Parts: sequence; structure tokens; C-alpha cells
Amino acid sequence: MLTRGGIPTSKGKDNIKFEDILEKLTYVEDEKQIEVIKRAYEFASLKHKGQFRKSGEPYIIHPMNVALILTTIYADYETISAGFLHDVLEDCDCTDEEMEEEFGRNITRLVQGVTKLSKINFSTENEYLIDYYKKIIVGMSEDVRVIIIKLADRLHNMRTLWAIPEDRQKVKAREALEILAPIAHHLGIHKIKSELEDLSLRYLKPDVFYDIAEKLNKTKLERDKTVYDMQTEVSNLLTEHHINHEIKGRAKSIYSIYNKLDKGKKFSDIYDLLALRILVDTEQECYLALGIIHSKFRPLPKRFKDYVAMPKPNMYQSLHTTVFGIDGYLFEIQIRTYDMDEVAENGIASHWAYKENGGSKTAATLQSTTEQKLQFFKSIIDLSQDKMSSEEFVNSVKNEVLNNNIYVFTPKGDVIELPKGATPLDFAYKIHTKVGETTVGAIVNNNIVPLNHELKDNDIVKINTNKNSTPSKEWINMVKATTTKNKIRSFFTKNEREIYIERGKYSIEKELRKRKLVFNEFFSEENIKEICDNFKLEDLEDIYLVAGNGRVPVNAIINHIDRHDDHPIIKNVKITSSSTDADIIVSGIDKVKVNLANCCNPIYGDEIVGYITKGNGISVHRINCHNLSMLEDRTLEVCWNSNVNKRYLTSLLVYTNESNNNMLGLMQSVSMINVSVEEMKTITRGDNPIYEISCYVTGTDQLSKVITAINKNTFVEKVERVIR
Repeated sequence: MLTRGGIPTSKGKDNIKFEDILEKLTYVEDEKQIEVIKRAYEFASLKHKGQFRKSGEPYIIHPMNVALILTTIYADYETISAGFLHDVLEDCDCTDEEMEEEFGRNITRLVQGVTKLSKINFSTENEYLIDYYKKIIVGMSEDVRVIIIKLADRLHNMRTLWAIPEDRQKVKAREALEILAPIAHHLGIHKIKSELEDLSLRYLKPDVFYDIAEKLNKTKLERDKTVYDMQTEVSNLLTEHHINHEIKGRAKSIYSIYNKLDKGKKFSDIYDLLALRILVDTEQECYLALGIIHSKFRPLPKRFKDYVAMPKPNMYQSLHTTVFGIDGYLFEIQIRTYDMDEVAENGIASHWAYKENGGSKTAATLQSTTEQKLQFFKSIIDLSQDKMSSEEFVNSVKNEVLNNNIYVFTPKGDVIELPKGATPLDFAYKIHTKVGETTVGAIVNNNIVPLNHELKDNDIVKINTNKNSTPSKEWINMVKATTTKNKIRSFFTKNEREIYIERGKYSIEKELRKRKLVFNEFFSEENIKEICDNFKLEDLEDIYLVAGNGRVPVNAIINHIDRHDDHPIIKNVKITSSSTDADIIVSGIDKVKVNLANCCNPIYGDEIVGYITKGNGISVHRINCHNLSMLEDRTLEVCWNSNVNKRYLTSLLVYTNESNNNMLGLMQSVSMINVSVEEMKTITRGDNPIYEISCYVTGTDQLSKVITAINKNTFVEKVERVIR
């Protein structure tokens, strides 16, 4: 039986008992909290009675193992209780109300959060993963303990993954490797991260996994003896200098070895196959122990890292050095305090354990770091609500949360985490949005650099600002982080919004004066509410906005209050049964000539309005057509006939950011959507050409696909529909 990394090769019976869990709860000193955990176990046992896992075991074995895993990272009593209960709402006859009455709001909310993560069903694996990413991050932003429970849940499921079909094994393994293990790393929970990675590799690349495991087993006896001898010598050395310590041999995970082999390294060249971890009482003793070891064993150049003075953003602290040890073997040695070791193994999960005790430096550091991390996740959620597509959201999470990012420093020595490829602008916006918006220059390692300079690990970055300076739209292409891009876009959106509001207010005031209506009387509280309800707006500012950007014509807004009960001009509309356009339905009128306006080219799915012409029937416009505001008050309701299947000619303007001729690339993008192109031409030439594409589409849904396909080209700045 191969047990390395918690990876069994046999399918033996799980004999876990509740007493095994109780033995691990020595860190929970409050008896009332222990009683809640006991009740959670008993409640889950009762609800899951008669249920069995696919492995053949009674179902309660699974939540018991989840709870046991949570005790190993010193989770608080509410998290452990929710671990016992995490499947009860989904799989058993139990309501939210019943659970809340029994265990209170906090525990119930944690169980609800885990339940939400399980309810994802989509037609494709890609759709599934996108939604899973979103749900994970949302859950993390609400209460990180939801994700900690999910990590424990998935870890036990991965240990018994052999019980499900092979195709599902690979899906679950990929999910664990690409999403959950990186999150465990980001939260600093090393124990769970390492085992998830090893287990995932076993199912995704079994040949590679067992090849590495076999090589480790072949050299195990020799490595164990060498490590023991080195451990003895280092321990004697520290004892001579009266340093209280503990030394552990540290096994390298199979997945981390695979990563190094995958980068071209030989098995024999991986330095930290032989490793020691030294635990001491104080931070000062960390440096003292380092000096003593270096005095005896020669260090390998450029292999020293000080994460004590400069902790990683996931709270990890330790001194790392590689030395020439016994018999010339290279040893990686980690030196840290006992508190640092607990945080390194359990990460953010330690927050609640320390919170109970409070007062220590570690507790304060954990509190601060935890709050920062949760705020970061919340900021991503806030940005995703209306500014990111699902694809952008996922890329943001993968690049800025889950990847191994770079770490740079402020002039004061504060560590800033950024995605690889980040620039000084990313750094500036990470410090504060206002710092980013007023940036005029950057100094990296005492050298002046351009704002698109790519930052590296350990760079020291200083930002120069000017309070009168504002962002440039070119910055969007100069930054790496999706969050930074959205902050820049938000700046311009806000500015454009203010311009539209002013324009809309002016247009409305002008029309009211023309009709001899008093502004304050017209925009009474009652009238504002009626207009907002009709056009699905929030407030008066929103009314100005839609009037200014052309989404709703000014006349339509005013006419909604200053109503005319009839349209006498209707009597003069040319009625003809032979020319009725079947794809448009005119409210209250049959057999009327209908034309689609050439100025805005409405297509199926657009919001539309009819205009009563003099002698030529009804002209149908998009509701945001700028010509409507210049037409007389002859509008009426029209709508699309959903039973008609027709193609509509529409035109797009494509703005580019490079001088090359990209017509072929555009044609290829459009052809992928299976639409017919009527014409493609260059409107303006020069550094950033503008192209016009005229094509036939079935409606706005298909048009959106065309626009999305075009936008995927790196040379495309933006795409917009033509209104003449």
C-alpha cells in the first residue's frame, strides 16, 4: 500500500470513529462548543441513516472524514460542525429553518454556502468550470470558511475517487488541480494543497505519478539515512548553542517534483529532495540558527530567501537556505518559529483558532492579512457584477488569484502581490485607485522606467503622481490585471456618464420650455416615479442619462406625462393589405404599411418604436435612434413578431489599434459565426484604421456572437453598430 501524501492504492474499509475526532479537538477549550460539535455529529448521523456512498460505506463516514480533516488545520467549532452537516440540506429531509433552529444562523449559513457550490449543472465542461470559479470566489468573499469546508470535502472525495467512473475522475481531478489546490495555496493551507495536487496528478497522469513514486521508494532508505545523519548533526550544533528546537525531515510532494521535472530538471538535480525544517521559539532565534548552520555548512549561492522579514501575501514566513551537507549532499533547510509553522501549514484557517486566544503578534498579523484577503475577493465580485464577462471574470481569478504571482515592494518595504507581466500602473492602482489615476511616472530599483515596463520579483517600485493628471485610454493596453483594466474603464465610463447627464438635462429643459411646461411641476416626485417605472430607471439622474445617450427619446419621456389621447394623423396613414410587413406588429392597427428605418437599421430583438409618417405608413426605429428626438410627436408602440424567421442587414464599425491591414482576420472571425457578409470596407486609413462590415443576421443574439468573435482579435479596440 502506497501511502505517501495520503494516497492509498487499496480500497480498504474506513474505520473512523467519532472518538478519533474528539481526540483532535484539544485546542477547543470551551465545553459548550464541544457539545455543539457532538450535536452536529448526532444530527448528521440521524439524517444520513440508510444512505451509502458509491464506495459502499455508510454515508456518515464522509462528513466524519471532512470534520477530521478540518481538525488537522485547527478549524473553529462552527466550521467543524458545518463539516458534519455540509450535505444534510442537499441530500436529506431537512429544511433551512430546521437547521437554523437547531444550530443557529452562523452554522446554517456555512452549510448553505457549501450547498450552493454543489448545485451546478451545465451542458459543457467549460461552462461548468466558469460557473464553479464564480461560485467559489463568491463563497470566499461571503465567508472564507465555506471554501475551507469545500476543500476538506473535496480532499476526502479525492481519496475515494476510485469509486466513480473514469471520465468523472478526470473532471474532478482537473477541478481540484486547477481551482481548489491553487485556492488552498492562496489561503496558505499547505496540507490540503499538497495532497490535492498529488491526488489529482495520480488520476490525470497516472504513469508519471507512479514513476516518480517508484523512484522515491527506490532511494528512500538511502535518503532516510542521510537525512537522519544530517538532522543529528544540526541538532547537536544547535544544542551546543543553547537553542531550544525541533527538527523535522521534510518530504517533497510528488506533484512539486513533477513540476520541476516538467521544466527540464533531472530527478537527481532537485535540491530539496533532501530537506530539513527547523522550529525554534522566537524570530531572533531563526536568524541565530541560520548563522550557526552557515558557519558549519557552506551555503549554495543565490539560494537564500528571507520570508520572515518579508512574508508572502498568504502569510507564509520562513528562512530558506540550501547548504552542502553530509557527504556533499545538497540540503534545503527551512527555519521558522512554531507559530510560523502552524500558519504555514494551516494558513488562513488558523485565523479563527488564534482569534479565540487573541492578543499575540501572530493573531494580529492573521487578523490583518485575513481582512485584506477577503476584501480583495469582495473587490473582484464587485467588479464582476456588471463590468466583466464570464470569460473575463475567470481570467481575472486565474491570473490574479490562483497563479503564482510576483511580489514587489514599496519604498517602505511593504509587499505587493501582482500577476506576472504586471506594470507600474498595475502597482499604482493596487496601492489605491486615486494613486493609479494620477500616475505620471515610475521609478523601479532607482531607475526611471516607462509605465508599460514589466515588473519582476523583488523590484522596488516608486510611483510619481500629479493631482491634476488623469488616465489615458491607452493605459488599458499597458496593464495586466483585469481589475486594473476595469478601474481604468470605470474612470472613462463615469466621465462619459456625467457628459450624457448634462446633455440629457439640457435637452429635456429645452423641450419643456418649447411646450411651455414648468420644470419643477413636471418633475414632481410622483411624475419622476411614473417615468422611472415605465422606462425601468432608478431616479431623475437616470432619466437625464438615457435622454442624453439617446437610449430613450426626450419626446418619449415628456409624452409619458404630457399625454395626447389620440393621434389624429393616424387617419391619414396609408392603409394597404398587400404591403403589410409581417415581422412587425403595430399596436391596435391592422394592415398598415411598415418600413424599417434606414438611419438605424433595426433588427429582431432591438427595442423599437413606430413613427407615423405623412403618407408612407409607419417607420420603425431603434428606441435609441438619435433621429427620433428630431421627429414630431407621432410615435406609437410596435413590436417584433416572434413567429417570423428573417435575416436583417446591419452594419458594424470596427475600431483597431494597429496599422496593419486586418480585413482577412475580420472576415475569418465573421465567417465562424455562419453569417452572410454583404460588404466590408475601410472607412479611415492610417495608424488605426476603421472598418465597416455589413452583414445579414437573424437578430440581436446572432449579432452579439458576431461582435464577440470580432472583439477576440487583439488588434480590435471596440465594435459598435452604425446609426446614420
